[in-house]
Amino acid sequence: MDQAQRAMRTESGEVLYDVTDHIAVITLNAPERMNTISGPMLNDLTRLLIRANEDRDVRCVILTGKGRAFCAGLDLRKERSGDGLSSASSATSLDLRNTPPTVLQAMDKPTICAVNGGAAGYGMDTALGCDIRIMAESAKLAAAFVKRGVVPESGGTWFLPRMIGWAKASELIFTGRTLSARESLEWGLANEVVPDSALMGRAREVAREIAANAPLAVQAAKRMMRMGLNETFPDHVHHVYLQLLPLFKTQDMQEGIKAFMEKREPKFEGR
Repeated sequence: MDQAQRAMRTESGEVLYDVTDHIAVITLNAPERMNTISGPMLNDLTRLLIRANEDRDVRCVILTGKGRAFCAGLDLRKERSGDGLSSASSATSLDLRNTPPTVLQAMDKPTICAVNGGAAGYGMDTALGCDIRIMAESAKLAAAFVKRGVVPESGGTWFLPRMIGWAKASELIFTGRTLSARESLEWGLANEVVPDSALMGRAREVAREIAANAPLAVQAAKRMMRMGLNETFPDHVHHVYLQLLPLFKTQDMQEGIKAFMEKREPKFEGR
């Protein structure tokens, strides 16, 4: 399938999707409202994340935003008017078990959040749902939930204690503090911080490094890491062994061994 066929725009136009060189880039596309989450955007983003996870050609996913914000949370203007995600009509049309942070946590494909600007509330939880976070120098993480009378509704109370420990998570959530990109790096919530102009280039560089590896092995490793969060060590070792058995039979493993013996870079096909 050629590149023109691999790029698409959702019906609402609020989320863009493009696949190049085994890398899917999903872009929140409502810069005029700082990419705040609406019902159509949430549904489109969920659908495209699932699509990327199911696409055999995709080996890594980059999630980012257009404009000066990654995602400034829920669209509060719609919330005030009664047409937002908290309204009764929206509640009946949305499956809260199948939203972007939940899908991100369950995906086997590695995910990188290229945080191009402010990530507040729902946007912060969505960024935390990605495996790797690369932040522009101007970007921020804002845990402003308690300042709006709510709790982190999309995974923050699950992600943060596991990422930075109970004490730091408590400090961040209870104060509703905003962290700069550098502070996010110091707290362990960002992998690296780069100049704004270098953000997507660096995200693609990391994605290409991931995509060059055996995709079935990478995805199995992510599944094992996810399972290990809730397993005893003996159970985990047993499950890792069960994951190894089918990998031993793949063409990619044979290619990896052959490339090593021939002192060349391997060319994996995901088989």
